[in-house]
Amino acid sequence: MFQGVYTALITPFQKGKIDYDRYFKILENQIQSGVAGVVPCGTTGESPTLSYEEHKELIQKTVEVVRGRIQVIAGTGSNSTAEAIELTESACEDGVDGILSVNPYYNKPTQEGLIQHFTEVAKHSSKPVMLYNVPGRTAVNLTPDTILRLSQIPNITSIKEATGDLGQMAKIISITDPNFALLSGDDNLTLPVLAIGGTGVVSVVSNLFPRACVDMVSLFQRGEIAESRKIYFKLLPVFINAFIETNPIPIKAAMSWFGYCENELRLPMTSLSQGTAQDQFKRIVFQLKEDGIV
Repeated sequence: MFQGVYTALITPFQKGKIDYDRYFKILENQIQSGVAGVVPCGTTGESPTLSYEEHKELIQKTVEVVRGRIQVIAGTGSNSTAEAIELTESACEDGVDGILSVNPYYNKPTQEGLIQHFTEVAKHSSKPVMLYNVPGRTAVNLTPDTILRLSQIPNITSIKEATGDLGQMAKIISITDPNFALLSGDDNLTLPVLAIGGTGVVSVVSNLFPRACVDMVSLFQRGEIAESRKIYFKLLPVFINAFIETNPIPIKAAMSWFGYCENELRLPMTSLSQGTAQDQFKRIVFQLKEDGIV
């Protein structure tokens, strides 16, 4: 079962190319901070702007650097079932621990189309499949009934739920097998999701504050709820401000302030807008650093 903190990694760029030197340093920091795993080539990693060759190479190099020290769940989703299968097979051959497969975007398939899409992906995956439900990005929602049907496919073992709808998440947990894991896809809902039976979070903010995110989840899972809640409320302003503009714009800016990467994104993503919101976000993250939460 996937449980704990999984970091949806940014992809650092320099002069239009993937900056592997900085990427490897980010990976080592994640490993040393105790995360359960990392997720390369997700939305936070700007996967829609990666070429097919870059996508495959980034996953391959991630597995090589991690060397089994933590789990690697590779983003291999696409709005083309054939392409999702191809990316999935490649990632599995490279030795990932699981694959993350997002709802097909733009196509707006029916629930039956979603079932057939993910069934085909699962057939071609030799590793556990984590569904990724994010209707704000894809325009389609995986309903609880659809998720129940998909959860009965043996290697579809988990879901990253980013609807923001705790009621839907609670229903999913209540109707699926106890071994089917639900992880929060929204940092600001991490504790509420754990409280209803979720097993962890696929986090954006853990790019910047991995140790704090790990401590927050670990304390909760050990039953030290009050201590976990303290960290949660300290991080809450970051959770909120990390989405003042479209992810990964704010988190990449914050990572650049701390020297993890250049503040370089690929179009159509642009840098965080100058102004009061950026200044506030900057104050928040540097105050947390001064407070020793990094």
